[in-house]
Amino acid sequence: MSAYQPGRGVALSVSASALFALMSVYVKLLEPLSGLDIFAWRVLWTAPGALTLIALRSRLPQMRALIKRAMTERWTALALIVSAALLGIQLWLFLWAPLHGRMLEVSLGYFLLPLTMVLTGRFYYHERLDPLQWAAVACAAAGVAHELWATGAFAWPTLLVALGYPPYFVLRRKINADSLTAFAVEMSLLFPIAAAMIATGGSLQLLSGRIDLWMLWLPGLGVLSTVALASYLKASRLLPMALFGILGYVEPVLLVLVSVTLLGEHLSATQLATYIPIWLAVGLTAWHSARLIRSQVG
Repeated sequence: MSAYQPGRGVALSVSASALFALMSVYVKLLEPLSGLDIFAWRVLWTAPGALTLIALRSRLPQMRALIKRAMTERWTALALIVSAALLGIQLWLFLWAPLHGRMLEVSLGYFLLPLTMVLTGRFYYHERLDPLQWAAVACAAAGVAHELWATGAFAWPTLLVALGYPPYFVLRRKINADSLTAFAVEMSLLFPIAAAMIATGGSLQLLSGRIDLWMLWLPGLGVLSTVALASYLKASRLLPMALFGILGYVEPVLLVLVSVTLLGEHLSATQLATYIPIWLAVGLTAWHSARLIRSQVG
């Protein structure tokens, strides 16, 4: 029987997208901390949350097994270090962008990401796409082509998202470990780096006297981050790579809505010509997902 579980995977992916979009607004509550400061505190609070989930879900044996593999297999140790670094870069960018008015550029990267994920699934994993998936890809590609025609290039935050995640997920599958367990190990690897950044940076001084940040907003960031990332990574294991990639359209749609309505960024007419065909791709993706879930239930 296939290890894929489309119904559960789609639900987890959409839930994660909604939580990530919420997080882009949440970080504004953490000012005057910088994006790098928030990244360090996010890791510091998320790592214990991930380990707590490991204990609650009885995954400690799997975590010990993965650590043992890393200690005896050089490839596994290197793969975990690289995957932790790739994840850390994305975590930092997502927190940095809303503080610097670059969330629309990041959201465009997330619009491009499903295309790169679908291409990864098609050409690296040799997965087949059905007509609705091809139609979604074609609509998204039209939006991407317009963006290239209008601007001649993509901003570096856009490219970092679109090209940074596919190797991360390929590497994750090669590690072949439970998604939550691998996530907990990655966060544990990032933990000492984050602790050093906090110890040597100026965030402790900025937090002086801010009881609301210490007791509410920073712990809340850890909870939000843990649940969102755990859901996203679990979805990556339950869905075919191509479907997982196409579902990635949900998050940037939400990010654009948040950026325009809550973060004060502006969507020009030229940008709309890029986003409208991609939003069409989202509609086709929703239709495809509904059909997939219906066939699974039936």
